Amino acid sequence: MPKPVRKPAVDPVIDVSTSLLHRARAVIPCATQTLAKGPAQYVEGIAPNYLQRGKGSHVWDVDGNEYIDCTMAVGPISLGYAFDEVDDAIRAQLEDGITFSLMHPLEVEVAELVREVVPNVEAVRFSKTGCDVTSAAVRLARAFTGRSTILCCGYHGWHDWYIGVTDRNAGIPQDVRDKTFTFAYNDIQSVYDAIDDDTAAIILEPMVFDVPTQNFLGELRQICDQRGIVLIFDEMWTGFRMSLGGAQELFGVKADLMCFSKAIANGMPVSVLAGRADIMSLLEHDVFFFTTFGGEALSLAAAKATIDVMRKRDVIGTISRTGVMLRDGYNRIAAECGITYSRAKGHPSRSIIMFDATATDPLLMKSFVQQEMIRRGILWGGFHNVSYSHTPTDVQRILEAYRDVLPRLDQAVRSGTLATEVRGIPVAPVFRRTSNFNMKPKRREVAA
Repeated sequence: MPKPVRKPAVDPVIDVSTSLLHRARAVIPCATQTLAKGPAQYVEGIAPNYLQRGKGSHVWDVDGNEYIDCTMAVGPISLGYAFDEVDDAIRAQLEDGITFSLMHPLEVEVAELVREVVPNVEAVRFSKTGCDVTSAAVRLARAFTGRSTILCCGYHGWHDWYIGVTDRNAGIPQDVRDKTFTFAYNDIQSVYDAIDDDTAAIILEPMVFDVPTQNFLGELRQICDQRGIVLIFDEMWTGFRMSLGGAQELFGVKADLMCFSKAIANGMPVSVLAGRADIMSLLEHDVFFFTTFGGEALSLAAAKATIDVMRKRDVIGTISRTGVMLRDGYNRIAAECGITYSRAKGHPSRSIIMFDATATDPLLMKSFVQQEMIRRGILWGGFHNVSYSHTPTDVQRILEAYRDVLPRLDQAVRSGTLATEVRGIPVAPVFRRTSNFNMKPKRREVAA
């Protein structure tokens, strides 16, 4: 394979993006619908704000600049932008209609597909967003157990039951906040510290960037079995990306309820609540969880096509191999540069670039690397969210960019000039860095 031509570092022209951002700030609070896509997460003045189109692993902004995308819509694009089989299925369904006055056959077909590919699934329901189904799972757990307290570990959406544990809890009544507590990943003692006789569910992302150690997930399963607690896996990232069968297949641990979204439909809005029939049966009457767009057919057609492609091709294996090249390639280049304060960690399908505060401000380091990657034609937000469409040439281009950027980062860190090297407004703290995400639970009185 010919070596890719190294892209020179140039500031992209972003006049249209900038104009749109000014207009957005006049009418859209925070200027964005998705925090991770908003202007605070990109170096303002250098990075584009709006994308116009995508194909495969490449995107084009509203000013016409082309980038290799390392973010892939913050996770949903698992196969690639404008992936033919999925888009063909959407177009075919569009000819017949989108939403109907009665149920659509795709509701049955996709539910059966999910049951076939995900372990321990007996019943399935659909909705639109991840927080829809995590909130439904929590409500089910409370109804099934007759208890109220929820223990969580990870990010689970914007609904009251979860967001009350974060610093963005304005508008959440105190009695609602007092029903949810956090525990630390891979720290089984923090679970015991938080648990009580009123605990209805333990919900967690089975893996974020750290691998479960010392049988952590297995220990959670045992605790739930012993105490009659519902174990919920929030599989927005692990499902249909790290493994076709999700975390249960990947780690060999059974959950009672599982929640999926993101990668299952290659960008179309659909979420899945699945799990044990005895718990899910409460949705027949006792627990109300219905939505007009739960059976929307375009998204279900996309989900069916995406799952079909994943079953027929080595999608998960390809994503993993590509991710290993990116993750390990970054670490190798950093080591060659003598950089000890930054490394890539996580599952190959989704790794994060970490920066150690002992060197200097991690957000400044991230901002500099992002700025320089964008100047080299790589849309980079600090992650490798890998898709099936990322090619070996893409990988080489990304690694070549790192070879240019990391020595410059190290020079700026060592010389103390990093703040002046960032040419726009630096990246702001992300949500998870400003909350008590994965922190020890609050101490509280437990009734005798």
